[in-house]
Amino acid sequence: MLIKLYNTNPNQREIDKVVKLLRDGGVIIYPTDTVYGLGCDITKQRAVERIARIKGVKPDKSNFSFIVDDLSHLSDFTKPLNNNIYKLMKRNLPGPFTFILEANSNVPKLLKRKKKDVGIRIPDNNIIRAIVRELGNPILTTSIHSIDRIVEYDTDPELIHEEMDHLVDLVIDGGYGNNIPSTVVDCTGSELEIIRQGLGKLEL
Repeated sequence: MLIKLYNTNPNQREIDKVVKLLRDGGVIIYPTDTVYGLGCDITKQRAVERIARIKGVKPDKSNFSFIVDDLSHLSDFTKPLNNNIYKLMKRNLPGPFTFILEANSNVPKLLKRKKKDVGIRIPDNNIIRAIVRELGNPILTTSIHSIDRIVEYDTDPELIHEEMDHLVDLVIDGGYGNNIPSTVVDCTGSELEIIRQGLGKLEL
């Protein structure tokens, strides 16, 4: 199934349909401020396992991140942040970043890795943030990779729908995506480390 949503003013009725599907354990593909993402409600174990199978990884060996609506939800899944990290995130979010933070015990067991951390995303995209806000839970997120060996990420939602419709319950067409992923910033050590330089240029 393919639905069209507009970033400037996402249709609430369509958002409600997406949220119902997620609450029922569905898997969706959606736009972000970088590449298109594959995701589900983090509390739905079977959906998480399904995404892991699509990606060809084990859930506890994956690098899945969470999309939250705003910084007020961080404490639900992360250990308390020092003030400098919080201010850094506030300066740069919403935006094309994934911040790796120390996880707390609320992270679902299925997703716990030996290294107890979690990636947090707050994309600058009204569609996915409206979905997360309405859902009331974070969405598990991982990038969609192209089956084309020349291009790493597909940017055309209709092409993504053609390639992946049989694997997921819904593809959201939010317009052309980017082909550069988020910048990944590890905040778990004594010093910040940029693990992957992507679209976001970190404002320190």
